[in-house]
Amino acid sequence: MKLGDYMQCPKCQSAMEEQTLSTLQGATTVDRCTNCKGLWFDVGEAEVMEDKWMSDDVATGDPQVGKEHNKIRDINCPRCDKPMEKLTDPVQTHIEYEACAEHGMYFDAGDFTDYKYETLLDIFRDFISLVKRKSN
Repeated sequence: MKLGDYMQCPKCQSAMEEQTLSTLQGATTVDRCTNCKGLWFDVGEAEVMEDKWMSDDVATGDPQVGKEHNKIRDINCPRCDKPMEKLTDPVQTHIEYEACAEHGMYFDAGDFTDYKYETLLDIFRDFISLVKRKSN
């Protein structure tokens, strides 16, 4: 990505636009895809945003679109163009995302909201998944 260029979504190649969340502790800016509404967080931003109740304002994507895009797992970092690592959230194992150790992480539409809130359904789903893995 050259200075002055816009960042492209690593999943659908559409333009990413900056979304700023202002709180009493300061502002945090993330990048959201103009098409699929996936979210890019620079290193450390996701952890900051996870604790902000208003951060749902930037996570406006349709989870169904996110599910379709989650099938695309081999993507490159929108900052350095190196292959990103495919990760699974250790607490909510149904959430998959991609990360670049140097630059940040990408969540498909709907995944960041899910990442923020662990529900009883999430706990049950992960328990069933664990039982199935152990029985195989």
